[in-house]
Amino acid sequence: MPQDVLQQTYDVIVVGSGATGGWAAKRLAESGLKVALLEAGRAVSPREFTEHMPAYKLKYRDHSPEIKRTRPIQTQCYACMEYNYEWFVNDLENPYSTPADRPFSWQRLRVVGGRSLVWGRQSYRLSDTDFKAKTFDGYGDDWPFSYQDLAPYYDIVERYVGISGAPEQNDMLPDGQFLPPMQMTCGEVRLRDRAQAKFGRTLTVGRVAVLTQDHNGRAACHFCGPCERGCSTFSYFSSPFTTVKDAVKSGNCTLITNAVVAHVNMDNGANKASGVTYVDRVTKETKQVRGKAVILCAQALESTRILLNSSTSEYPNGLANSSGALGRYLMDHPAGGGASGTFDDLSTLPSANPPNRPNGIYMIRFRNTPKTGKHPDFIRGYGFQGGSSPEFDMDAPGIGAGYKKAVKRGIYQVSLGAFGESLANWDNFCEIDKNLKDAWGIPALRISMAHGKNEAALMRDAGVTAAEMLEAAGAKNIQVQTGFGIPGMSIHEVGTARMGDDPKKFVLNAYNQAHDVKNLFVTDGSCYVSSACQNPTLTMMAITVRACDHLIGRFKRNEV
Repeated sequence: MPQDVLQQTYDVIVVGSGATGGWAAKRLAESGLKVALLEAGRAVSPREFTEHMPAYKLKYRDHSPEIKRTRPIQTQCYACMEYNYEWFVNDLENPYSTPADRPFSWQRLRVVGGRSLVWGRQSYRLSDTDFKAKTFDGYGDDWPFSYQDLAPYYDIVERYVGISGAPEQNDMLPDGQFLPPMQMTCGEVRLRDRAQAKFGRTLTVGRVAVLTQDHNGRAACHFCGPCERGCSTFSYFSSPFTTVKDAVKSGNCTLITNAVVAHVNMDNGANKASGVTYVDRVTKETKQVRGKAVILCAQALESTRILLNSSTSEYPNGLANSSGALGRYLMDHPAGGGASGTFDDLSTLPSANPPNRPNGIYMIRFRNTPKTGKHPDFIRGYGFQGGSSPEFDMDAPGIGAGYKKAVKRGIYQVSLGAFGESLANWDNFCEIDKNLKDAWGIPALRISMAHGKNEAALMRDAGVTAAEMLEAAGAKNIQVQTGFGIPGMSIHEVGTARMGDDPKKFVLNAYNQAHDVKNLFVTDGSCYVSSACQNPTLTMMAITVRACDHLIGRFKRNEV
């Protein structure tokens, strides 16, 4: 790396190159500001993408002993496999701790683009029932802005990213700027129609960041299926080949890879962030980058770790933590409640060949809404994701030729699985483990989180309502699930540096600016006040664009 890269003072330092960091770099650099974009991992080349590689070419047929040894936690993620495991962190080098009775699965990548390379791409707006949830049921806190404040930024993100979906005119899930929707299967259409007719519930095809037509120089999806292994046509949104590429192309963004940020540097006399200190991932040299403003986009837990490790005499409990809320109110959607079954009267044969639609269906929240009123057993709600299609019946009875015929005849499956809202709770938190460091000598996190009674009630209800809808649609062999996985398994961590107007209760203001340090911003999921039940990435990107536009305005007014 040229030495002058570290000697200059940038306008803004952005930490993290994923969904939010990419947007921050793009928005700021294209406005004319000089940006340093720091990424803890290496760059990824499309030559590494394996979406078209057959399984027989894998050395260990996806049973590599190296993955199990170095990534025992990461392999809990559906997307971590022999095809791509090197994108994921090495758990031996990146430890964290949990109480014995409060396990947490922290699934993460360290490459340019981060989890945007393997995310599920489901992209849903939040509504004012989410942003103003306390007003509706009295629990927790409202967000410091409304849906109307964020709606223009949702538009900006959706028009650039390319979200395929169908408008539904449902107040619980605002419509957006959509590309043509993907098509539902016969089983999904049946479930949609029966659920609407009998229960008044809205089922739609998933709103997904996958192109259904050529868009912004990227090709339409060709439905090969395994998006988590990369996409050679860039048909799904990932930051390295979109926002980060645009930021670097502007000439105003310097991408610094292998930069494991240890802490934010402070000018204590001016009470301003002056840059960041990082450790080179490869050489383990300690280096510094100077900047007039710092934006953390490293992912909720990682950004919080950086702030907690940036304590000073003025901020002994973590930088920008005079409220004491930093690290508190950790949320991750409970998931697992739902039901599955078969449509025995649908006789479409399964196929091992494409097309493989990289999407499912989505049932919009119908519990605790302004129209349905309050449920007696729990607050907030859940949305269902799932699908229905013919599949090979690998569990068919019999042996020999009879078994083979039954496998190929298959079953027409249908399933609904819920993501529920995770309530903001002070007792769900992360902090620095004073006895544990990563491979670069940076103190690691101790994460303590558990789902509570309300989350359990949501999942029980989800099992009941999913089953009743499948039954109404004519499904057979219905299996009900009412449990849920450990926190972290939804990979939707939010809430540890939440935003709000009161500096005594919140870490950030309505524009993601730290109350305590005016040139420090955090725009990833840690800013969330409540989790809602929708996948969070689209909202995080919109929040980032809004915060960056605010920061650009401050630069123009010489307020930084």
